[in-house]
Amino acid sequence: MGPDLANGVRAYGRDLGAHLGAICALAWAGFRRYATYRQAMAASTFTNTVFGFLRCYVLLAVAASTAAGVAAGYDAEQLATYCWASQGLIGVVMLWGWTELGDRIRTGDVVADLLRPLHPVTSYLAVDLGRALHASLTRFAIPMTVGAVFFDLYAPRRPATYPLFALSALLGVLVCFGCRYLVNAAGFWLLDIRGIVLFWTFGTGVLAGLAFPLHFLPSWLVGVLWVATPFPSILQAPLDVLVERGSTLALAGVVAGQAAWSVVVLAICWYVQRRAERRLVIQGG
Repeated sequence: MGPDLANGVRAYGRDLGAHLGAICALAWAGFRRYATYRQAMAASTFTNTVFGFLRCYVLLAVAASTAAGVAAGYDAEQLATYCWASQGLIGVVMLWGWTELGDRIRTGDVVADLLRPLHPVTSYLAVDLGRALHASLTRFAIPMTVGAVFFDLYAPRRPATYPLFALSALLGVLVCFGCRYLVNAAGFWLLDIRGIVLFWTFGTGVLAGLAFPLHFLPSWLVGVLWVATPFPSILQAPLDVLVERGSTLALAGVVAGQAAWSVVVLAICWYVQRRAERRLVIQGG
């Protein structure tokens, strides 16, 4: 190895280490930031828990109305687990409520993001991962504990399900972040994103599998949603993994589909961000 190549490798290693260190620091900052708002966390968790009781009784009534006590392939325990886990995952994936980028675009503060050494998508994603870790320890754990106390929940039978669910939930966070970023990035062109946020709020409640399992829908429509949209990868996929709807191999395929959608959505985020920066330059920003 020549001296120039060796110096280049060392420089690349230093740059990579610095970027990884910055990403970890931002993730930790995101964790601490959301750990500071204890009252907001408690209020959100309480709300999700209350709605968990309402949704759980509705889903259990659907299962009880069938002769076999099974609805769309879910028995009563699986539906109860589906309900409470979905209530907990709302906070983990942060399905709603994130308009930070859109607000910064509207006020012009987004220019400061472009001056930082990390790409805006990377920096916002790092903070979001720290937030998701905090939410998994609070907004997911508490509703699941309450659900286990008052209902018979389904405990996964296969050991491989637990790490697979953790991976699936992480991929759900990535996909949801990418979709939220794109919704906010529309502000580069529209300035006011409230209309798009409203459509996102109502659409994801159904298309992501929160209002009810997507398998309640006709099979052809479920197939279209899985293949053509990223929404099932946000909630439906990790929930199906948790209640073991299918073999381990089949669920691994579901997680692989999530991974593919995370790559696609994040790639679109980078592309949209690059186009938005060109738009700012053209406008003289």
